[in-house]
Amino acid sequence: MPILTNAEWLAKLAENRSALREDFYAMYSSLTGGITTDPALMSVPSDDHLVHRGDGVFESLKCVNGQLYNLDAHLERLERSGKGIGLAMPCPLDKLVEIICQTVRAGGQKTCMVRILVSRGTGNMAIDPALCNGPVLYVIIYRLRQRIENGRLKPARAALTALPIKPPQLAVIKACNYLLNVLMKLEAQQRGGDFVISVDENGNLGEGATENIGILTPDNELLLPMPERVLSGTTARRTLDLAQNLVADGTLRAAEYRNITPAQAAQAKEIFVFGTTADVTPVIEFEGQPVGDGKPGPIAEKLLALLKKDMTPESKTLTEVFK
Repeated sequence: MPILTNAEWLAKLAENRSALREDFYAMYSSLTGGITTDPALMSVPSDDHLVHRGDGVFESLKCVNGQLYNLDAHLERLERSGKGIGLAMPCPLDKLVEIICQTVRAGGQKTCMVRILVSRGTGNMAIDPALCNGPVLYVIIYRLRQRIENGRLKPARAALTALPIKPPQLAVIKACNYLLNVLMKLEAQQRGGDFVISVDENGNLGEGATENIGILTPDNELLLPMPERVLSGTTARRTLDLAQNLVADGTLRAAEYRNITPAQAAQAKEIFVFGTTADVTPVIEFEGQPVGDGKPGPIAEKLLALLKKDMTPESKTLTEVFK
């Protein structure tokens, strides 16, 4: 193998990553203190603990028509996740907000995804976190991809997985070690479905690879698994808050966290997947059997409508980027 000059190395990167310009818009790195819009330069050092140990925390959120959705909830969870692994935030949250906004603007796309990564840092290939020069912040702006079919969110098929659920102390932290999550997505694809759902040692539903799960009981109760064994999703929590409007008008009898067994899910009138890109996705098949009449139900439609309204310019959950 030849030893490349810096110019040759960068040229090879540009050659191999030029096609990604339509998917990756901008990246900020605290290692440079600046922003790049060249995908060839959107990289993390190999000695960063984020790369070879998965040692870091992250958040993913949407920018919709130039406004960041539910930013405060994401930053609150990012800070909480950092505390969970003894990792301080690299800067005050108001500074982080400004960095995010500047990076989105540099990417030039008003509708996009934002990935915030906080790493233990660089400086060694060992496991000892004390040897790291961190924390390090990365903010990546990239294409928003959703499950769209005929202009609407595509219904999904789900099944249970035999893969182990994360232990409680890790389940509630949005850490960068996502191997189990990757294996769940791989299993779903191999089984010809869209999502698989974990089950805890007590026989209660957990979560999907990157999504939260909910059901509508025969008694019109909207239930989500207890947050102690799953990563409490910002979309799921926000949807549960908005669903209180449906409780108030009598459409739902309740909207709350509660343990859910697979047997209850099998008898559900509707099943839902909640997530940043999934929004509220109706599940029309569970464990090979139709959910309800095998079509998206009315509560899924109502919940999605509430969530979409929550993303309109009048919403208090939006942070303006392009001022």
